[in-house]
Amino acid sequence: MSEVSRIVSVDGAQRWTCPDTGKALTLPADWEVLAPGDATLTRRVKAGGAHWVLQEKRGRRVFSRGVCAPRERIERLRPQLERERATPEYRRRLQASRERRQRAHADYVEDFRGAVLDFLAFDARYAHLAEALAEEVTELTTPVGSGTVGRTKRIPIEERAGSAVIAWLRHNTTGYDDMDIPRVRGKRREVRRRLARRSRALLDRLRKGEELDPEACPLHKALKPSSKPRPQPAAQPLAAPAQAPARPAGKPKGLGVSPRQAKTRLWNAPLRKRG
Repeated sequence: MSEVSRIVSVDGAQRWTCPDTGKALTLPADWEVLAPGDATLTRRVKAGGAHWVLQEKRGRRVFSRGVCAPRERIERLRPQLERERATPEYRRRLQASRERRQRAHADYVEDFRGAVLDFLAFDARYAHLAEALAEEVTELTTPVGSGTVGRTKRIPIEERAGSAVIAWLRHNTTGYDDMDIPRVRGKRREVRRRLARRSRALLDRLRKGEELDPEACPLHKALKPSSKPRPQPAAQPLAAPAQAPARPAGKPKGLGVSPRQAKTRLWNAPLRKRG
């Protein structure tokens, strides 16, 4: 059985089973587990011959738990890769690859923001709202590895933009995050659909340019103060920068997380389970 390349299911109790037959599997004596994290080493180990791919399924999501392969193969390929990574040529290739990914990400962020603005299509009187909302949605949904709809490749970018806007409105203009939704199959989806209809109705009013009370409009309140038009300041002569006040002795330092970063982490975190 160890000579077969296969996918192995891992459950919360670390039991290994064959997903096709349900038969329990045991790691061969001369094999070991290569933990996930080094994509290059994992690819080379898998390309070297028979291996097992460990996967854990939680709900509809599948998580990698590493690769099993002969110990000799892993111990042979790991130092080879370390020596290769120590060469100047490898470092140059790595830096060039990082720069390409950064340029590709910057282009995608720009395209996604444009798709969000196209989806919103607000009346001119609410153009500042569209700009502020597009900025918020783009910042929260485009980071690499965020797992949000903004990073999926399964649907066109236009659908990603629309889904991301509806999701942002659900979390920021409704009481969804504080709802006690019964743990009944399909109930959460029903609630999300109902809130999506409410959000689309609000977007339609903004597209038509209808009069909205900023104090009552949930979108105005969610984006405040960034939703207010920013007047262009008059040109001022340059002045010497003011010196920052000294930090009082004994005052605890900040945690190094801005409010926007904290909001991003909350957005990307899984929903809390409620009884």
